[in-house]
Amino acid sequence: MVTTIRRTVLTLPAAPLGPENPLPPLGVFADIHRPGPGGLEDFPAEMARQMRYAPLRSLLPVRRRDDYSRVRVPTDLDAIVIENDLLRATVLPSLGGRVHSLEDKTSGRSLLYSNPVLQPAGFALNGAWFSGGIEWNTGATGHGPLSVAPLHAARVPAPDGGEMLRLWEWERLRDLPFQVDLWLPDGSAFLYAGVRVRNPHDRPAPVYWWSNTAVREEPGLRVLVPAESAWHFGYERSLRRVAVPSGDGADSSYPLAGDRHADHFYDLPDGERRWIAALGQDGRGLVQTSTDLLRGRKLFVWGTSPAGRRQQEWLTEPGTGGYAEIQAGLARTQLEHVPLEAGGEFAWLEAYGPLAADPARTHGADWRAARAEVADRLGAALPRAEVDAAFAAWRPYADHEPKELLAAGSGWGALEAERGGLELPGTPFPAATLGEEQRPWQELLRTGALTERGPVPGPSLVSPRWRELLEAAEPGPYTAYHLGVAQWHAGDRSQAARSWERALREGLTWPALRCLAAADRAGGHPERAADRYAAAVEEARAARASRAALAALAHEAVTALLAAGRPDAAAGVLAGVGAADRARGRFRLLGARVLLAQGDAPAARAVFDEGFEVDDLREGEASLAEVWWAIAERLEAGDGPVTEAVRARARRLHPLPERYDFGARS
Repeated sequence: MVTTIRRTVLTLPAAPLGPENPLPPLGVFADIHRPGPGGLEDFPAEMARQMRYAPLRSLLPVRRRDDYSRVRVPTDLDAIVIENDLLRATVLPSLGGRVHSLEDKTSGRSLLYSNPVLQPAGFALNGAWFSGGIEWNTGATGHGPLSVAPLHAARVPAPDGGEMLRLWEWERLRDLPFQVDLWLPDGSAFLYAGVRVRNPHDRPAPVYWWSNTAVREEPGLRVLVPAESAWHFGYERSLRRVAVPSGDGADSSYPLAGDRHADHFYDLPDGERRWIAALGQDGRGLVQTSTDLLRGRKLFVWGTSPAGRRQQEWLTEPGTGGYAEIQAGLARTQLEHVPLEAGGEFAWLEAYGPLAADPARTHGADWRAARAEVADRLGAALPRAEVDAAFAAWRPYADHEPKELLAAGSGWGALEAERGGLELPGTPFPAATLGEEQRPWQELLRTGALTERGPVPGPSLVSPRWRELLEAAEPGPYTAYHLGVAQWHAGDRSQAARSWERALREGLTWPALRCLAAADRAGGHPERAADRYAAAVEEARAARASRAALAALAHEAVTALLAAGRPDAAAGVLAGVGAADRARGRFRLLGARVLLAQGDAPAARAVFDEGFEVDDLREGEASLAEVWWAIAERLEAGDGPVTEAVRARARRLHPLPERYDFGARS
């Protein structure tokens, strides 16, 4: 069978993603993946240096994606199938280019965990993310902001004379273009992925890349890798070196052996071939290997505790089984960012395919023998030299122009290409992709004036080049507003406030008031923040702002009013939220907080007893447990103080219900 690339439609029960949050994310970015307090003196020098280098401080210019639900309906998704005699890969270009499934046609075995539903959850840097398949994470530590975004996709010539599927986009957190070329050489049992990240700027840029592969978590599944030690990062948020596979007693190479979620970043010796495999009890499963630049390998597990199982169910249909992730990245750990020189690029080749090994050896007590068995079988199935040769053959083809466009991504790449006069062979960003969000910025670029006129400002751009254009632009309320956002992103908070005050004076009322209120909260002025948030809500309602804008603004306002000790005013704002939004879990939780602050702990407890789900619960978020225990403590304390004895009694008499237990510390 000649390798083919064809369009198809994949129908899944899916929860609609909803619109982007129209309020620019001005809060400090909370990175739950970074270690807690402590120095980096005990880490290898390069690793410590890259952990210090350019951590993400802000989500700007990316907007949050937090307006999805948990109500799933059958949904048709555009998909692209790459197939030969041995493998069939199904790719979702509209959802970050995710490889949804990879089937070994010889055995009929699915090599990946393919989620039977599309259920967004708050795990990406900007919110919505879903589990399963092979995902391409770039930008900064965590699941990338393109997790549920469309990528450009096209046919391009492959090195063997066939065709490749090219996926590409402009990643906006770091302002870098990237591409992934997927192809199946004729007769190959391995899916190749040629990856390139380029820095077209005149300054170094931080790069993050991890290819995350979900494999079905089944009894006896073992993850093997050519390493004898790993850096463990888990529940306690400390990074420490452990022996592999049994550094903590339990055999961590078995995903179901531990009770808590954990990352193991493997310390692959220099010169060792890069690979990681997930094999079942029968010795069969998936192996991933790459050229040497992709040095990191990782295993992530949710653990077998009730909270870990709850997280798994949250991401799919209960009873459908869970998954573990085997991953490959540019650095030793996901806590690092790697500098890419101006005008430079990182490029490598990955390969994914089936592996059959002797289960007596792969699941034996001798770790070295188990590793050697996988290495030998991989060497026979796909020699290291063959991967290196395929990479060398692919490199000239990375610049080949697309033959046929199959899907369109965003217009941000086209805007940046025009601004910088960029030539990016192989990854064109056509002017035809420019849309309404880019139009004001293109006008600014061409005329020096930004003439936005909508009731809500569109997305802001914050890079130094765009900030310079805004500073030189003709004055106006939208120019002042966007300049304030860019100044805030750059850390110039006093200038940002002045710009927003100017926007407010010039008639851009509630959007500017909201930014000023957020600045007040960040600056330690809760009373002034509460006043401005309350005024912003009134102005937004009078202006008939969109439902999404009103809901997002009201949530921030209620939180700010509670922080200022004004629960009755918070209750008033909450009462003005539309009934459909007020019934959603995030607002139910907020309602419980308001009732508790008003002194009505029984009514707050009743909200939990009635039951709700916070659709956009963030990974690592502890709010459910925190509010539950605060209510329990007040119920036990009555009118008296909350003492340590009261806290202990509350935890004994009011255990956190399983439905609200996501493993957060309380």
